[in-house]
Amino acid sequence: MKQSILIVDDEIDNVDALERLFRRGYNVLKATSAAEGLAQLKGHPDVALIISDQRMPEMTGVEMLKKSIKTHPDAIRILLTGYTDMDSVIGAINSGQVYRYLTKPWDPVDLVNTVDKAVEKFNIRRELKEKNDALEKALSELKVLDEAKNQFMILINHELKTPLTVISSFLELLKETSLDADQTQYVDRIGKSSDKLHKII
Repeated sequence: MKQSILIVDDEIDNVDALERLFRRGYNVLKATSAAEGLAQLKGHPDVALIISDQRMPEMTGVEMLKKSIKTHPDAIRILLTGYTDMDSVIGAINSGQVYRYLTKPWDPVDLVNTVDKAVEKFNIRRELKEKNDALEKALSELKVLDEAKNQFMILINHELKTPLTVISSFLELLKETSLDADQTQYVDRIGKSSDKLHKII
C-alpha cells in the first residue's frame, strides 16, 4: 500500500512539479497554503510525510510543521527553503521537528532519496510502535495470568493445610497411645510424609 505524503507550497507550479516527482511511489496530497495543508491533515490521519515550503503568506512552513505535530506526531517533516531564508530557519527548525531541510531549487535525485529514507524511517517507527504495543498487551496478559496463578496457589495452600493439620493432630494422638512395632513404624512413616508435604506447602 502506498504511503500518503503532503506537499505544501504557495506556488502551484512547485506543488505540481513535486506531485509529478512522487505520484508513482506515493499517494500525494496537495495544498497551496499552510491553512489548506493543516486542513488536509485533519482529513488524512495516515500521512507519513509532510513537505512544506518555508516562505508562505500568513504562516511560515516551520510554523505549519510545528502545528502539525499535534495531529501527526509520528509524521516525518521536510522543509524547502531559499538560501536567503537560512538564518531565520535554522533557529526555528527544531521547534517544527524537521527531519531535513533542502534548499531551492532542489535536486530531484537528492529530494527523492531523502523522501524515500524519511518514509522508510516512518515505517520503521510505526512497526516498532506496533511491536511495543503488542509487547505491552502481552505483558498485561501475563500479569493477569500471574495474579490468577497466585490466587490459585493461595487457594490450594489453604485447601491442603486444613487436612494436613487434621492428620498431624491425629498422629500426635496416636503417638500417645500404646502401639506395637509395626504400628509405630507406620505412624513414623506417616509423620515423615506429613512433614515433607508441610515443607512443600
